[in-house]
Amino acid sequence: MTPRPTSEAPAAAARRAGPEDRAARRADLLAAAAGLLLVVAAAAIGTVIERANGSLHVNWPPLYASWFPHLGPGTPAALAVAALVLGYGPPLAARLPWRALLLACWAAAMAWTWSLALVDGWQTGIARRLTTEYEYLTVIRRFDDLGPALRGFTGHILNNAPDHWPAHVAGHPPAAVLTFVGLDRIGLGGGAWAGVWCITVGTSAAAAVLVALRALADERLARRAAPFLVLAPAAVWVGTSADGYFAAVAAWSLALLALAATRRARPRPPLGGGGPGGSRRSAPGAAAAALASGLLLGLTCYLSYGLTLIVLLAVAVLLLARNARPLPLLVAGAATVAVAFTLAGFDWWEGYRLLVERYYHGAAGVRPYAYWVWGNLACAVLITGPATVAGVRRVLAAAPAALRRLRPSAGPPPDPAGRLTVLVLAALLADLSGMSKAETERIWLPFAWWLLAACALLPRALHRPWLAAQAVLALLLNHLLYTGW
Repeated sequence: MTPRPTSEAPAAAARRAGPEDRAARRADLLAAAAGLLLVVAAAAIGTVIERANGSLHVNWPPLYASWFPHLGPGTPAALAVAALVLGYGPPLAARLPWRALLLACWAAAMAWTWSLALVDGWQTGIARRLTTEYEYLTVIRRFDDLGPALRGFTGHILNNAPDHWPAHVAGHPPAAVLTFVGLDRIGLGGGAWAGVWCITVGTSAAAAVLVALRALADERLARRAAPFLVLAPAAVWVGTSADGYFAAVAAWSLALLALAATRRARPRPPLGGGGPGGSRRSAPGAAAAALASGLLLGLTCYLSYGLTLIVLLAVAVLLLARNARPLPLLVAGAATVAVAFTLAGFDWWEGYRLLVERYYHGAAGVRPYAYWVWGNLACAVLITGPATVAGVRRVLAAAPAALRRLRPSAGPPPDPAGRLTVLVLAALLADLSGMSKAETERIWLPFAWWLLAACALLPRALHRPWLAAQAVLALLLNHLLYTGW
């Protein structure tokens, strides 16, 4: 039986809340205010640094963006989508049949992302995004002969190499550019089709996160998260950047792993006859899900070097499920992708080594880590929104108890909210790596989807005000700035 939406107004619900609830809600507001102050500080201090010595290499710190107030053909659609999700999103998320909810969430996320992208117009917002001098489509013809292109891929990474790759091609393993080569080969070449691919596939991450949440936590929390996954400020960068597509591949890898790890086992009849005894075996479909998860995990690592960090979330999934049975097939699937690229002539480790060399010979060599280690967190606030900051506050408050319950010796596993807490904590670890300086508003999209899930912990009666804050932030970002991705 699906949960029924409340008709209680937020103000009335707040009056009826107990002292602990009221204190928690005040703490949520303070956390969101702290997030706003972090963004203001990053913008103010970043502007001072950039005007002083230009070392940040961004026009509107902390974002890779320019100040550009504008309206566009997508503006009315964006306002309409926001209004519809605010009005009908929470009750529909509570009442729709599960499969219908997944499709509705994907469709609504796609509508939100398309409308935001079209604020900049069809050409600027979509068709030309992936055709600039830094992007993948500029080198499609150099992959007419795949064998030599892959064998010689690492030889074009450094800036001083002959015919060096553009920034985004050099900055990723070849699966990224091969995606667009493949689209070109089947007749879907050019920037328009590339943009359609990134938005269509990228927004499916919302459905993938719901699948994982239902498997690892429970359906109630997944349904509560759904409207926040739709009205994500991250949609500004999902449409259109290849990182949105990478995020979806990573999200489906984790969703399939969650399904594989949580499928109920069935008794295996003992040798010599049937009966209630015997060993246990995986439920039908669990093996296929684990292998598919591994293949997508391997693809994820060959789409972006930094997305090897998604392994942290995969470990969290297995810990939460208390089930290592999918691990062999997961590893086998990922290894299949790695072996295929290695046999084709691409050395992942050599590519990563050369990328680091190029990275630190360029802007990263002068971008100050002392700024970006916290400036990146301001970017995370902007792509996930104030509601996520409030949700993450609740995650951090619940973290000690949830982590203690992870130990098998601690008794029963964490409750659904505790399991969601552990999953969000795994996504939070990305900033500590130092793998990225700046531009994390797109690079961290694969982790942003899982941070958004923390919004499910917010009081249901206040979902609409928090959703409104999310929508307003996304609309302001898209209408006041030109993000460049």
